Amino acid sequence: MSDPTFPAKQFRSSKVAFFTESVIREMTRQAMMHGAVNLAQGFPDFPAPSEIKKAAQDAIAADVNQYAITWGAKNLRDAIARQAQRWQGISVDPETQVTVCCGSTEAMISTLLAVCNAGEEVVIFEPYYENYGPDSVLSGAKPRFVSLRPPSAPDGEWSFDEQELRAAFHGHTKAIILNTPHNPTGKVFRRVELELIRDLCVEFNVLAITDEIYQHILYDGTEHISIATLDGMSERTVTINGMSKTYSVTGWRVGWTVAPPAITDAIRKVHDFLTVGAPAPLQEAGAAALSLPESYYTRLANGYRARRDRLLPALAEAGFRCFRPSGAYYVMTDIGGFGFANDLEFTKYLVQEIGVAAVPGSSFYRDPRNGAQQVRFAFCKKDETLDDAANRLSRLRK
Repeated sequence: MSDPTFPAKQFRSSKVAFFTESVIREMTRQAMMHGAVNLAQGFPDFPAPSEIKKAAQDAIAADVNQYAITWGAKNLRDAIARQAQRWQGISVDPETQVTVCCGSTEAMISTLLAVCNAGEEVVIFEPYYENYGPDSVLSGAKPRFVSLRPPSAPDGEWSFDEQELRAAFHGHTKAIILNTPHNPTGKVFRRVELELIRDLCVEFNVLAITDEIYQHILYDGTEHISIATLDGMSERTVTINGMSKTYSVTGWRVGWTVAPPAITDAIRKVHDFLTVGAPAPLQEAGAAALSLPESYYTRLANGYRARRDRLLPALAEAGFRCFRPSGAYYVMTDIGGFGFANDLEFTKYLVQEIGVAAVPGSSFYRDPRNGAQQVRFAFCKKDETLDDAANRLSRLRK
């Protein structure tokens, strides 16, 4: 009798052997299965702003229901260019430098497919958002990882070794992926760190691909700096952003890239044949979202700071060693005090017996052993959700 798995083995691409399905999204499924509080996946459980929901409803009612221009509706591209000038002081041509995609996730893979050739390398800081490694592999490139080291003190910052970073750059390096504010650690890269990265990009003729989806979620006076604003970087940076995190609409899937015209042209070609375009009525709502007043962004950051400061003490009291984030809405923790063999064993116990879902730290590392005593929690939740999680986590002390 023939092996029933043979055709599947024969027809699969060798690329898929290098990664698994998303662990983050699997933990959401586990939370639903076990009735657990979902502090794993980074989506809010509170409403999006009423202004942008109405803008989406109005666009649908006005029959904005067919294809938009492939690389983005003009209203949204104009708003993106306007806000790039307002937030970063960057002059952007919406006709030649902006591509609207199906979320920042598609923006990243479209960019990597557009710029990478087989055998080239992409530098990635780890721990890293889990898409970056597979995206590099799918684009034909080889990911090259540089370690972010956890702080020794709770209020310290994650850091990298300058010599390790330099050693990652060479003649076959095509790009470096930078995520600031950073998922999963909450690190916000400082100017001196960005200048070091800039110097290496210029020296080795490397492209910077910067994911700035959390740019408005900052704490304790931390400043967000776009690497594209540094001298020598405007012509060698692709800036990726989107609506999901800033406007609490992770399911809308509207993101974008801002890049020099020649790179934008390449991204648009890939984007066109990958997804054609992002949802037309939601792009119109995106233009409305980007027109919200400055006070909206202040309230956004203050609200997430309060949620962070609500969850951190509960985690510490339950026995976690927490690494205090300076941005984004996640907190990485050390689970060494609980005595579990690894993070997978611990998160399984946590979701099934305690009723709280978190993300095992190993999913953010190339070598799972490096994250085997870490887990990530998301605090983009209502106060009552965080309090429910805190009550459940208190059982760990017993």
